[in-house]
Amino acid sequence: MRISTFVTSVAATLLLTASASAQTVGVTDTSIKIGNTNPYSGPASVYSSIGKTIVAYFKAVNADGGINGRTIDLISLDDSYSPPRTVEQVRKLVEQEKVAFLFQTLGTPTNSAIHRYVNAKKVPHIFVATGASKWGQPEKYPWTIGYQPTYDVEGGIYANYALANVKNPKIAILFQNDDYGKDYRDGFLQGLGDRADELVVKMLPYEVTDPTIDSQILELAASGANVFFNITIPKFAAQAIKKSCEINWKPLHLLNNVSSSVKSTLVPAGLECSKGLITAQFMKDPTDPQWADSAGFKEWSAWMEKNMPNADRGDILYAYAYNVSKLLHMMLNGCDDLSRPGIMACATNLKDVELPMLIPGIKVNTSPTDFYPIEAEQLSEFDGEKWVLFGDVIDLSR
Repeated sequence: MRISTFVTSVAATLLLTASASAQTVGVTDTSIKIGNTNPYSGPASVYSSIGKTIVAYFKAVNADGGINGRTIDLISLDDSYSPPRTVEQVRKLVEQEKVAFLFQTLGTPTNSAIHRYVNAKKVPHIFVATGASKWGQPEKYPWTIGYQPTYDVEGGIYANYALANVKNPKIAILFQNDDYGKDYRDGFLQGLGDRADELVVKMLPYEVTDPTIDSQILELAASGANVFFNITIPKFAAQAIKKSCEINWKPLHLLNNVSSSVKSTLVPAGLECSKGLITAQFMKDPTDPQWADSAGFKEWSAWMEKNMPNADRGDILYAYAYNVSKLLHMMLNGCDDLSRPGIMACATNLKDVELPMLIPGIKVNTSPTDFYPIEAEQLSEFDGEKWVLFGDVIDLSR
């Protein structure tokens, strides 16, 4: 009886150990392996500063001893903002590198290409770098969670602003021809309500492979529109702003948040040409002097000085990457169960988390039924040197 009991106990222990081991992919007693894809090359390579900052952040974390005794083995691969390339790189991360989870994979079309795959594999797909509304569907895609405010709701904010501030608006829309662009577009049209068909006088797409969007700007301007909703990534946003200025087209120019970086978009476009742009923000703009004495700005600035001293601190993308890296750091620090289900549970139970470079009053909250971590923004206008916030923080909660 004792031998039988002993054998049974050993078998049960081995089974439990094997089960735990199978669940803890990419995690050992000394390390956590994390996968990331970023466009270090290609048409969206301006976002490479995000990937570089994430790498630098966790390198610094490791130098300080890691997280709860574990170093972070972060593997960041270039996908060139090409969905087929993203699929290839993510398969490598999941099947060959055997990462515990994916973090901040960047881009709506690229994440769309891997969305079903990572959920079928039950790989946590955490804080993706895109605001598409599809990342908040826990009942359908329980392994993918967003990070930033969603494009469709932000689009509605711009629609409301245009309706309230432009008499007899005639609206032109330029949008990237993928889920990212269509999400912004559809939210904006929904915000216009049943007047959308009447108010939108011209709407044109562009492809991310297009060399320029000059022809679209000329056609949009010829429509006589006095409101322009510019739904483009930084390369094309700069072109749109510059071309509009060259032809002296001066509508109310609404610029989506993803291209609001002063250094990455507005400087190439021309600061004088960018004057009067309207965007919605959820982060402290590094070029805005009002934040200089805030604790969060000082923390970020000191970290940049130590870890990325040659980077341009006027580029908000560095602040964005620091914030989301800090969020993951805090999450992992308080996460006792590092199995894949446990990691996902930790990501979906965040309460009133404050991040150094978020606008005051905006916090991170998630739950098992709420996969939208940041759900607030504030409108701002570019004065020729910096973004100037106005109005109240707008709650985007669904």
